[in-house]
Amino acid sequence: MCDTLVAVGPATADGSVIVAKNSDREPNEAQALTYLPRAQHAPGISVQCTYIQVPQVEETCQVLLARPFWMWGGEMGANEHGVTIGNEAVFTREPYEKGPGLTGMDMIRLALERSTSARQALDTIVELLAAHGQGGNCGFQHALYYHNSFIIADPREAWVLETVGQFWAAERVRDVRTISNGLTIGHEWDLASPGLVEHAIEKGWCSSAATFHFADCYSDLIYTRLGGCRTRQRRSTELLEAQQGHITPATMMAALRDHGPQAAADPGWNPGRGLLMETLCVHASFGPTRTAQSVNGMVAHLSSNQPTYWLTGTSATCTSIFKPLYLGAGQAGLPDRSILGPEPAGAGDAESLWWTHERLHRAVIRDYATRMPLYRQERDALEAAFLHEASERRETFRQEPPTEEGQSALAFTTSCFQRAAEATARWTESVLSTPVQHRPPLLFSLAWNQFDRQAGLR
Repeated sequence: MCDTLVAVGPATADGSVIVAKNSDREPNEAQALTYLPRAQHAPGISVQCTYIQVPQVEETCQVLLARPFWMWGGEMGANEHGVTIGNEAVFTREPYEKGPGLTGMDMIRLALERSTSARQALDTIVELLAAHGQGGNCGFQHALYYHNSFIIADPREAWVLETVGQFWAAERVRDVRTISNGLTIGHEWDLASPGLVEHAIEKGWCSSAATFHFADCYSDLIYTRLGGCRTRQRRSTELLEAQQGHITPATMMAALRDHGPQAAADPGWNPGRGLLMETLCVHASFGPTRTAQSVNGMVAHLSSNQPTYWLTGTSATCTSIFKPLYLGAGQAGLPDRSILGPEPAGAGDAESLWWTHERLHRAVIRDYATRMPLYRQERDALEAAFLHEASERRETFRQEPPTEEGQSALAFTTSCFQRAAEATARWTESVLSTPVQHRPPLLFSLAWNQFDRQAGLR
């Protein structure tokens, strides 16, 4: 379960395109930040994706991915041309392919590796769908099958692409647009697969072309409702529409941290409330309807002179801090392993970025009302400093000339990650030393005790 947001042109404060996504997956499903350099490939070879092989292309782009540690593809990412993609699981009436196929995450990586524009990335995904289909288990500890929707953007435009098996519809974004875990395209679209309407009529999901509505015809209403996606999508749209013409990366970061209007008005709010996944920053809990949570957050500021990619690299966006990353000529993208630690896996470790932050996150949610205020103000000030410094440096972080400016951008990225790590250590000590005063609901606590045991943290 996820949420992806985009604002284009006149909707943003500077006329840029800004994309944001929370990646929602199982609580112990650590997410790795992965950098892929530009590469040449021999003719005729294949590339192994999560489950199947597909023909490789002669050259692949430089790519930054936020990737579930056990998957080949990524939940969200960008490439050196500013192409940025986030996907959503969508639940439909069309049967899911449970055998090997391309996952939505595979399609994101393949499109980023092979595209220089958002439209080319869209075309790449639909070509992959036609050639290979989508399928395979996408769950970590619990099997999960679904189809995919995407927001695909570059510094000039953005598209929503929604798929149902090998059928699809696409809509160009005019101002702001958000997607969650349900189909959203209705009576109108800009592009569509052949036979889209005719297939729905044949299945009896609508009576004629005149009554066809993509989301109404193809959605599986039970899973769509239980996933809470309609509430989340309405909320994300409201947040962006309220800021039309003034949207900045900070606007998007705040949206990804949103717990809904009730939490905004209640200082005693805690993440144990609620049965469904109805908040943008979602926290896992007990039972089948809250099995996932936000395990990574991304905001891509696709300015024309130098895109900046802000990622938490850690779970629970509300407890995390966004750090800047860059792509382009001479820019290596990620700090080295002395800063990030080893790539995370599905069990706790004391060294990786993702699991180091989990000590803080899991302590905070044991008493959110008391513990989150201990460092929220300092976190916000540090993040604001990163944003200010990035804005001031943007003119020097161009893609040309390649080497010196690339090193400068990476040095700035490394500095931000180091400062964030030092702050996280302080915040963790402060939170752990503060006694719990307001315990969350019992079932929420029991669920997190179990998640901790499964990760080897208890």
